[in-house]
Amino acid sequence: MKHLLTLLALLMAWGSNAQKIVDSRQREIVIKNVSVLPMNTETVLANQTVVVKNGEIAAMGTKVVYAKDALVIDAKGKFLMPGLAEMHAHVPPVDDIEPMKEVLLLFAANGVTTIRGMLGHPLHLELRKKIQTGEILGPRLYTSGPSFSGASVKTPEEGIERVRSQKRAGYDFMKMHPGLSKSNFEAVIKAANEEGMTYGGHVSFNVGLWRSVEANYATIDHLDGIVQSLIPRLDTLSEDEVGLFGMFAGHRADLSQLNKALQAIREHHIWIVPTQTLAEHWQSPKRSVDDMLAAPEMKYMSKAQLASWATAKQNTFKSPQYKPESVLKYNEIRKKVIYECQKQGVGLLLGSDAPQVFSVPGFSLKHELTYLVEAGLTPYEALRTGTYNVGQFFKNDNLGVIKKGAVADLVLLNANPMKDISAVGEVEGVMLNGKWLSKEEIQSTLKKLEK
Repeated sequence: MKHLLTLLALLMAWGSNAQKIVDSRQREIVIKNVSVLPMNTETVLANQTVVVKNGEIAAMGTKVVYAKDALVIDAKGKFLMPGLAEMHAHVPPVDDIEPMKEVLLLFAANGVTTIRGMLGHPLHLELRKKIQTGEILGPRLYTSGPSFSGASVKTPEEGIERVRSQKRAGYDFMKMHPGLSKSNFEAVIKAANEEGMTYGGHVSFNVGLWRSVEANYATIDHLDGIVQSLIPRLDTLSEDEVGLFGMFAGHRADLSQLNKALQAIREHHIWIVPTQTLAEHWQSPKRSVDDMLAAPEMKYMSKAQLASWATAKQNTFKSPQYKPESVLKYNEIRKKVIYECQKQGVGLLLGSDAPQVFSVPGFSLKHELTYLVEAGLTPYEALRTGTYNVGQFFKNDNLGVIKKGAVADLVLLNANPMKDISAVGEVEGVMLNGKWLSKEEIQSTLKKLEK
């Protein structure tokens, strides 16, 4: 009887801790009998044991040694890949860290272990530090400062001071937004190069693709400026006539000019973040507002946020420039551009602009991967945009891969996403910078985040 009571006590203790997050800095974490997708090569390594210690992969193989008190996760029949990166994310730019934490948890629960914040705020610097120290749970954060746009930069002098201020503050890079004049753009770029600040994002209409490429953007996001550059007699059209990302006039794009544009982008080592989800969920007539509102992941967004997104989509449809058949053709041209980027060696990075119009953090990357495959990428090529390519972009060979010495950013899946890209939605567990989130912990977290 005494032994039975002891056993019951142990089981109850285990049950009470089952949903707690385990940190590999305090206890080794072992994932055994798992199929590994290392992502630096197109292969699946069968029957692997992966040992995580102090936030890194300490060992991997079919026969490895690990501590007796390690947390051992039997993952037979499951697949382990590097965590995904959302390379066009938005952390709320507000004076309150709590809503930021909610967004981070939505990303983390979906296996997103790195985010690049594209609309910075001073509080994001504190948030980044608290993530690094472990005080706040969330993906590793790279953050821009507040954006450079026609509204925020009125004079060259103002632009120069804004660059220097962001350098002093310690932001990771600068976000370019629309509306910059040529003179203000030139002043900002010159100051950024002098300060050693990288920059990327939108291509201002008055600056254009070619000058932006010459200026050595780190990334061009949304395919902004690319489709526009292919429109015949673009100089005769106003920015309103062309539309956001070329939505209203992109159907006229001359694809025979695409190779020239992509060659220049490749030679300047510029990476592309397509955010095709934004085009599909916001701009495309294929999905109505009601259809989008009915998507299961919308339960994690507030009513006010959903109403704002609905209004944005409805207003797009109401524009006198909006022609559904033209926008459908424009969207197909976007997919051809994405495919040609992959085919011609232009670096692609995974991003969906979440949270943005009907793009819910974490969930929207699963849609983005699907759209990349629809554009013609293989599942492996699509997955690399959010894993291996991200490490290459950040010049970190230990990020976005699974190998000894790599950072322990991992996601455990029920099925092989290299066979079916939708398998990224079947998350069994997440390793976030060496911290293990079980399926129970993830489900509990998501339940709390429902609105």
